Amino acid sequence: MKNPTDLIKIPDYKKIRVIIDTDAACEADDPFAIAQALMSPKLIVRGILAEHFREPDSTQRSYDEVKTVLEAMDVDVPVFMGQKGPLETDAEISPAAQFIIDEAKAGSSVDAGTGSGPLYILCQGAITNVAMALRACPEIKDKIIIVWIGTHGIQNIGKPVPFREFNAGNDVTAANEVLQSGAKIWLVPSDVYTTISVTLAELKVKVEPYGKIGHHLYQNMIDYNLSERAGWTQGESWSLGDSPAIAIAINPGCGKFVEAPAPWINAETGSEVREGAPVIRVYTSVDSRFILEDFFAKLKLFFGN
Repeated sequence: MKNPTDLIKIPDYKKIRVIIDTDAACEADDPFAIAQALMSPKLIVRGILAEHFREPDSTQRSYDEVKTVLEAMDVDVPVFMGQKGPLETDAEISPAAQFIIDEAKAGSSVDAGTGSGPLYILCQGAITNVAMALRACPEIKDKIIIVWIGTHGIQNIGKPVPFREFNAGNDVTAANEVLQSGAKIWLVPSDVYTTISVTLAELKVKVEPYGKIGHHLYQNMIDYNLSERAGWTQGESWSLGDSPAIAIAINPGCGKFVEAPAPWINAETGSEVREGAPVIRVYTSVDSRFILEDFFAKLKLFFGN
């Protein structure tokens, strides 16, 4: 891949350190978000963490998919194995959770070009790795900003939910530990992340032609769409629901948000608000044009002829 900083110039002091936490092998949208992050010069990707999706060996499968994306992009970024499953099944701290702790404690240096300010953790699945890090080292909560694609947000407080939200549902205990931790959280709920709609025709034209990564992203999407696991999809369209985590890190103002008490998630991923809940940021919309066009443009810049 061409060096993003050679093509898009931004001041070093505006760069931020990020960690990507991803269940990359679960569906087909995570790899798009990973690729967008790696092509964004503002984001200094310190590491990528494999997240489980509540299936046997799912952490390993996520790890392998991350490595496939990196190989297709010819990029070298550290990748760490996460928890093997939900908190109740895996109490031993994983390399991924330990890396969160170490990186949060390490701080940053503008002069060294390593980004200023807090560490951003961009979460695209269950939030088990972050929860384990906070369990092991609660003091890092003041050194991080957690951007999480998950939950039904606050619009259905105390009401039946339209479906069991996948990311929160894969580890409800972890979801509540993180949401109630007092860490700075920017939450992107289901009614927002599902709006990043694309068609397979659009991806065939704007993604597939651009290098090994373009082919992988497109073919991975097609393969998943043809599988039995994708019975819930509409057929020739998709939502790149993990991409808002990257876009919000690039530009927190690319959507509208409110400050609200953190929801408490129940087993069916409905929610309530409990007394004393910390206040978090909840996005109520994101700009799909900003998100998608940024991705398409960078793919063409870095992998076009």
